[in-house]
Amino acid sequence: MNLPNKLTVARIVLVPVFMVLVSLGQYGTPSYESWQYLAAGVVFAVASFTDYLDGHLARKWNLVTDFGKFADPLADKLLTTVAFLYMMRDGICSPVVLALILAREFAVAGLRMIAAGAKDGKVIAANMWGKVKTVLQMLTILYYYFAAALAGPTDVMAVGLVSQLLCWLVALVTVVSGGKYLWDNRQFIANAR
Repeated sequence: MNLPNKLTVARIVLVPVFMVLVSLGQYGTPSYESWQYLAAGVVFAVASFTDYLDGHLARKWNLVTDFGKFADPLADKLLTTVAFLYMMRDGICSPVVLALILAREFAVAGLRMIAAGAKDGKVIAANMWGKVKTVLQMLTILYYYFAAALAGPTDVMAVGLVSQLLCWLVALVTVVSGGKYLWDNRQFIANAR
């Protein structure tokens, strides 16, 4: 397994670490302690950086693999979905936003399976809109966890409002990226058996 693929696997391994940290308390409740969200934000930032680094190294060293094309977006989806689930638990992310994110991810994953099972077995890599969507999701999540850790108990409403607006922006970009992805690869759907 090459280094970019190891970084992708490391991102997947960091997901349960992130989950443990955000499970310890809930922002805006008596059980909340800022170090929990600060540590979760740091873990999420490290995991997000591996997303940039694995793609950069794979292209630079010509180590792009089918495993990487499949596992990299899967690791991103796992990491961001878990974070949005905890943001929903905190009352920050609307269930509608999460439903749109999940619907897009299932639709794209289904299309990838259809393409992989096609006569020529094509692996569809992420497009630019998908990358923009992922970066915006990661920035929104980073904002929330770091702002929640650093703002203090008196700024819960301000952190929540900005985070909610960012979540709705994520939903919009997610829908656009999913629509573009499906449109650009519609021939696989039309030719599916």
